[in-house]
Amino acid sequence: MVFKKVISWFSKSDTPSPAINPNTSTAPTKQYVARVPKVIEGATTIPRSEHPVSRKDISPSALKVLYRLKDNGYDAYLVGGCIRDILLGLEPKDFDVVTNATPEQVKRCFNNCRLIGRRFRLAHIMFGREIIEVATFRGHHEVEVESEENVSKEDLAKKISRQSDEGQLLRDNVFGSMNEDAERRDFTINALYYDIKDFSIYDFANGMADIDKGLIDLIGDPETRYREDPVRMLRAVRFSNKLRMQIAERTEAPIFELAHLLKNIPPARLFDESLKLMLAGKAQVNYQSLREYGLFRYFFPAVDQELTGNPDDKEERLLSIMFGNTDTRINSGKSVSPAYILAAMFWYPLEALATSLELEGGLHPYDAFQVATNDILQRAVQTIAIPKRFTTAVREIWTFQHRLTKTTGKRPSVLVENPRFRAAYDFLLLRAEVEGGELTQLARWWTDYQQSAEGKKHAYSNPNHGKPEFKSKSSSTPYPKKKRRPRQYDKPKGKN
Repeated sequence: MVFKKVISWFSKSDTPSPAINPNTSTAPTKQYVARVPKVIEGATTIPRSEHPVSRKDISPSALKVLYRLKDNGYDAYLVGGCIRDILLGLEPKDFDVVTNATPEQVKRCFNNCRLIGRRFRLAHIMFGREIIEVATFRGHHEVEVESEENVSKEDLAKKISRQSDEGQLLRDNVFGSMNEDAERRDFTINALYYDIKDFSIYDFANGMADIDKGLIDLIGDPETRYREDPVRMLRAVRFSNKLRMQIAERTEAPIFELAHLLKNIPPARLFDESLKLMLAGKAQVNYQSLREYGLFRYFFPAVDQELTGNPDDKEERLLSIMFGNTDTRINSGKSVSPAYILAAMFWYPLEALATSLELEGGLHPYDAFQVATNDILQRAVQTIAIPKRFTTAVREIWTFQHRLTKTTGKRPSVLVENPRFRAAYDFLLLRAEVEGGELTQLARWWTDYQQSAEGKKHAYSNPNHGKPEFKSKSSSTPYPKKKRRPRQYDKPKGKN
């Protein structure tokens, strides 16, 4: 212990003490050297003193990823929508990171990492429910001429790029530089990179100027970029309404002619895009924009066939009121089920098909309704891959519309206890607001019944009311054990 103190004393004494100004009685303050942002060719460097992006606005999980990559010798930047939203005074919903490390190198830096994607190879860093997406710098793609069957699985995860005959990128794992990655971004306002080393922003496509102008503009030739990824047309509409910005004329013009390219998008991806459009608090304006640009028919062709464009028709009024109510709930912090939205959108196509099967096919009304339900949902799943948990809920909401007409005996008490009752009741109110007549009287009866003593009693008699009826393995009530059959032994040969 004494030896350590002596060594510490000598080490301190060898360190030269700072000079003291004889004209003052205090020691000089510590001098900090300002960090000079690096210069990147093709980018406008915006130092920290000239932009409002602060680490306080960034998710702690994203900062951990940035610093971990930096400490391992890689370049790491925040990119895209998170920077754009902070500059616009909005709260980012997610944070995307881009780096010069390959997905495999990123995975070696994080134990909580998994690699996903085939078209784009990405790394997802998981912090509980929060996921930080890390992508490698993209390079300029070259069309691959050999067939997919001749490409090994190892090559598919590396630098492979393939295009369809219409110019759509089918696979794009070509890695490149930061400049190439910026050119591959979709919109100018998304080609902004935040450097964790010196806290500066690098602007490659005059995105800061477009933010000031309130303009949504594509990087490069719009027609080529739409052909590479037709979903960019949907993103242009969504960003325009979300950010209250105008789509540039050159970016807007090709949408009308290239809307049909959405047919080439996988249904699962279209479903994800539909959720972003309908559940972001801008469903009503997004719906109107999709109709205006001719994009809606490739999402919901069965619904589009029933729409006439007359705002006084019940089909138009139902969607308008439903999307308005959806936006009101979401903007007030309440949740909305996608199943409810889908049930409302496909209701009148369902009614039209059921009526046709009943009159022309001679089916019983109940049988016609069931056949129409199966047909409508099957066609919807082929266009947008609606998960089974939502199609099941949609089917139950539709079936409840007939069950709610039975208001005698014990049926009301049984229906109120059903977990799907609330969604079906809300849909009944929506239909009554649109159609009126007998539906208004029926909706009023159910409203009064729920306020009555009997209705309240049955509504809260079930402790799981309003919750999904399933039990997980972690439930306190274990599954009943199966009885084991007694093992049968063969008798030894030669013995009785």
